[in-house]
Amino acid sequence: MRTKKSPSAIKSPLPAKKPAAAKPRGKRKPVGPAVVQEIFTRFRAANPEPKGELEHVNPFTLLVAVVLSAQATDVGVNKATRALFAIADTPEKMVALGEDVIREYVKTIGLFRNKAKNVYLLSQILIEKYGSQVPCEREALETLPGVGRKTANVVLNMAFGQPTIAVDTHLFRVSNRIPLALGKTPLAVELGLEKIIPAEFKRHAHHWLILHGRYVCKARRPECGRCIISDLCTSPEKLV
Repeated sequence: MRTKKSPSAIKSPLPAKKPAAAKPRGKRKPVGPAVVQEIFTRFRAANPEPKGELEHVNPFTLLVAVVLSAQATDVGVNKATRALFAIADTPEKMVALGEDVIREYVKTIGLFRNKAKNVYLLSQILIEKYGSQVPCEREALETLPGVGRKTANVVLNMAFGQPTIAVDTHLFRVSNRIPLALGKTPLAVELGLEKIIPAEFKRHAHHWLILHGRYVCKARRPECGRCIISDLCTSPEKLV
């Protein structure tokens, strides 16, 4: 007695279909040179001379303000430093106050104890090693207490007009969103931006990007409806 083969046992004359391979998720590509040029052209047209928002009266007070601004808002730092800088706008005056008094002036700022110590120590070093002047070299700045690469870049840019790019949380977010330069670390983004931003825009580039991230391209809800570069941005987070 012959038994019938089940349908699964009957060979099809057609070759068996291979399961569809999962499509690899493509990486986002940074915008090209023409778009980079257009982005910064628009930023410049909207704000030709962008300024940092930390209040200061000279390179020394700028340095102190930037050291105090780590993990703090510019508004909070300005409230604390107005009274401090009114009586201590040089390294000598800051050292004369002493660490305890400095601490009282900056106690409304996060991590104020360690920051007050750093301000006192860096003031001493400026007097002893640099003739009370803020050095204009990155390597020298980064030897000062509380001064890292971002702080050094801000001082070099704002006090000495050097075309450095200081990557804070706002700039890091904006660069990765557009994207201009993609990177998992601030240093990677900084080096990427240095390669693609035309020389004519470099001096003000970090201010434009920081201000854009602070007031328009916000972390939780970017205001794409009033963004002047919305049509050039490829972010999947766009709200328009």
